[in-house]
Amino acid sequence: MLGTDVRACWGYRHEMQLTKHHQVISAAEGARLEVSMQQSPTGFTWSVSNESDFSVEVRSISAVYLLTQVEGELAMFRHGYQSWSQSNVAKPGEDVDPSTVSSVEMVTMTQHADQRRTRDAQLRSEMVTVISDSHESVLIGFLGGHLHDGTIRVDQVGTDFEVAIEAFLGSAELAPRETRTLHEVVIRSVGDPAGGLDSWASQIGECSNARTEAEFQVGWCSWYHYFDQVTESDLLKNLELAADWPFDVVQLDDGFQSEIGDWLVTNEKFPSGLKGIADSISSAGFRPGLWIAPFGVSLNSRLAHDHPDWIAKDFSGEPLIGMFGPHWGGFVHTLDVTNPEVLEHLESLARELVRLGFTYLKLDFTYSPGFDGIWADRSLTPAQRVRAGYDAIRRGAGEDTFILGCGAPLGACIGVVDGMRIGSDVAPFWAPKPELWPYVGYEQTIPSTKNAWRNTLTRAHQHRSLWLNDPDCVMLRTSDTELTAEQVRAWALAVGASGGMVLVSDDLALLDEESRLLLREVIELGQRSDAASRSGPAPVCTDLMQEFTPRHLEFAGLRLVGDPELGSARIEAADR
Repeated sequence: MLGTDVRACWGYRHEMQLTKHHQVISAAEGARLEVSMQQSPTGFTWSVSNESDFSVEVRSISAVYLLTQVEGELAMFRHGYQSWSQSNVAKPGEDVDPSTVSSVEMVTMTQHADQRRTRDAQLRSEMVTVISDSHESVLIGFLGGHLHDGTIRVDQVGTDFEVAIEAFLGSAELAPRETRTLHEVVIRSVGDPAGGLDSWASQIGECSNARTEAEFQVGWCSWYHYFDQVTESDLLKNLELAADWPFDVVQLDDGFQSEIGDWLVTNEKFPSGLKGIADSISSAGFRPGLWIAPFGVSLNSRLAHDHPDWIAKDFSGEPLIGMFGPHWGGFVHTLDVTNPEVLEHLESLARELVRLGFTYLKLDFTYSPGFDGIWADRSLTPAQRVRAGYDAIRRGAGEDTFILGCGAPLGACIGVVDGMRIGSDVAPFWAPKPELWPYVGYEQTIPSTKNAWRNTLTRAHQHRSLWLNDPDCVMLRTSDTELTAEQVRAWALAVGASGGMVLVSDDLALLDEESRLLLREVIELGQRSDAASRSGPAPVCTDLMQEFTPRHLEFAGLRLVGDPELGSARIEAADR
């Protein structure tokens, strides 16, 4: 890597180039920014200072390297921004960034730190990447994510490649004379890309005080059989059947709330209220769990009616859209997590849920504070906004509550969540169905078991280094599903091999003895893999840089071997 320079981009309008490392940069008339870098053999530390007499919005700061003397074909591990974002190998000149072909702006907004479209030929990876040619591999990774997001962009320049290592501040406002420390960046050659990712995950986890000590999780969740139509009687029926199943937690998912935002008020399907629900679960011998989307708010909610000023705005001054769901009545908006009153509300909400008995909280659709918009505190980066919301919930929930992130920007959540969804939703079918979710460019992120398989393998290195990985639920039923018995088994084996959380999401009345035996096998595999991750490396995806959808995962002396096109898999000894 030769010829480094530094670039900064302010707002949407100004882009200036800084050669060497200590030049003063002008963003607008009279504005002066300075980037300071201290390089080492393994990367660099850096900071940005506003030397102006007035506040300046900073979109991003990039250290740009020229990658030369590439031998053969270049491949890039393209790591996704949030839980559902695809993570897999991509090749410059062949693959494109999904934003360049996206037909739905809001989908693009959810999938990248910088929600704007890239240049046509540019590829980007969030937080970490591995770049390989036929001779060697180089890992580039940020050692934190709570101060700002980190993006690595690759552009081809003739026969060479330009690699921009970007601290994304998202138009955060720097006060006069303010200096901000940016996350340290590591750059190192790695003989084994998957092993390099494992080492990076251990390092960023240590730097970020990752929460990795929770017990191996086994449980039941209502979503993938009942979806939003779940009722209290459905829950109680499964609680009765769950008595002889090996579950620790029973989690009620979306469908109980009166409105998005009014989480403490149940709808008519749950007449006992949250306290009654939690009591029923705990009385049956399980830990009560609850799904919420804490940063979302429906305009029909009591919360929005009482506190319209708590809602973030888009640039036209309208409530900022953060989510969409037909069963929610359409668009859902975003709480302004930079407003101290909103943070007090989130802390109080979490405290009350725990008081009611829910000591396992799944926080979903939590990417929306990262959106561009008008926020009360303009000094916060998108990552800081996401983290502020999570920190408020952690304060209210306490240290003993298990918090599971979902639809979450990964970097911002290290150190505050105990578990993290690391792939797309599973579904009662194998391959994605774009006709159900016509998200051009993002077909690899839509619900499907094949998409979940991919990220379970490509993000396996994060387990027990950043959190407990949540691959999503196993799908055991053989009725009310399009999955074949072979596909049911393939996905179950992948979940077990990963060492991650094991949750069932079927109507237990539909499951037979074979389902019980398969779950037992998954739990045994999972506990073996998880134990190995506690004492050594996480599971290793050995074909990470060769296959768009990998086939192999090595763990605890065993190997998962699959055919993700057909949906089949087996477990064999790793030394075969």
